[in-house]
Amino acid sequence: MPRYALKVDYHGGPFCGWQRQADGQASVQAAIEAALARLEPGPHTIAAAGRTDAGVHATGQVAHCDLPREWDPFKLAGALNHHLKPAPVAITACARVADDFHARFSAQERQYLFRLQARRAPLTHDRGLVWRVAHPLSLDALRAGAAHLVGHHDFTTFRSTMCQAASPVKTLDEILVSEVPIEGGAEFRFTLRARSFLHNQVRSIVGTLERVGAGSWQPDRVAEALAARNRAACGPVCPPDGLYLTGVGYPDDPFSA
Repeated sequence: MPRYALKVDYHGGPFCGWQRQADGQASVQAAIEAALARLEPGPHTIAAAGRTDAGVHATGQVAHCDLPREWDPFKLAGALNHHLKPAPVAITACARVADDFHARFSAQERQYLFRLQARRAPLTHDRGLVWRVAHPLSLDALRAGAAHLVGHHDFTTFRSTMCQAASPVKTLDEILVSEVPIEGGAEFRFTLRARSFLHNQVRSIVGTLERVGAGSWQPDRVAEALAARNRAACGPVCPPDGLYLTGVGYPDDPFSA
C-alpha cells in the first residue's frame, strides 16, 4: 500500500495527548484516523514521531499512514483538513514516501519550543498557549543554568517516574534561551534539540530553569540536580501549555519537494 508522510499542526488543549486511548478520550491520533476513515473506509492506524502529552501543542509533528490506493498528496492533505473540522488539527504538508519510511524510527532529531511569559497581568490571547509566571526572570541566569544540561548525560532527575524509556541516558544537543519583550513583561523561549527525549524531560528542565531565572536557585544547582540522578532533586514540572513539538529531522526531508 502507498505510504504517506503527514506534517501535523495542532492545539493540544482539547486532547488527552497524541495517542489514541482505549477509553475513547479525544486524541490527535484518533481525530486523524477518523478523518482517514472518511476517505478510505475501514480501520486506520497511524504512527507519529512523538507521543505528545495532554495539552501539548505541535507545529511540526510528523506522522505516516498507509492507504489502499494512490492519492495526490496535495489533494489528500486538503481532504483530511476538510474532515478534521472543527478539531484544532491541520495537515500542513503531505508527501508520498518509501515503504520503509517510519515517522518515529526514521527520525534523527526532534525539536521542541517552550514559551514562558513573565508578566503580572493574566493571559488573554495566549491563554492555553504559554506558561505565565507573575515575576521577572533573568535571561543570563536561565542561560547559565541551561548550559549545565547540554551534552550526553543521565537525565534520571529530569524524567517522569512513569517514563518507559529503556535508558535515562540522552544527548541534549542544544538549549537556546531567548527573550522577547511583550506588553507588561517578557516572553522567554526555550528551544531544545535532541535525537529523542524522555517523558516529561522538557517540562522538567524548563520548570527547573524557571527557578534559576527567578533567583530561587543558583545556576550551579542545576548541575548538582543532574548529578544526583534522583527525581526528587528536580525543580517543579511546568504545565504543558507552553510546550510545542516544532520539528522532526530525517536523513532526507520527506517534504522538501
